[in-house]
Amino acid sequence: QVQVVESGGGLVQAGGSLRLSCAASGRTFTIYRMGWFRQTPGKEREFVAHITKSGDGITYADSVKGRFTISGDNTGTTIYLQMNSLKPEDSGVYYCGVFVYGASGWSRDSQGTQVTVSS
Repeated sequence: QVQVVESGGGLVQAGGSLRLSCAASGRTFTIYRMGWFRQTPGKEREFVAHITKSGDGITYADSVKGRFTISGDNTGTTIYLQMNSLKPEDSGVYYCGVFVYGASGWSRDSQGTQVTVSS
């Protein structure tokens, strides 16, 4: 099993920047992809961005393209989300997820980190 811990959330004004981090531990050799998701009250969790462990496959949600950048360290077990030009609608709890080989979906058991963008 793989565990993840997120950090880096906070309160920022619109137009500002934040950087989130996610560190994985446990059976990290089973990781295929790591990614970020976000959720606001009353809404479904939505995909933000993901990156393959090798770093050669990156995908973004249309809503964050050109503003957010996902990256990983050289071990493939820590990822980052650089968020620039933040908007109030980017507010929410950001969750890190892992997709391991053989799994049917993303993990959903992390605590998340709160991002609040004030207007």
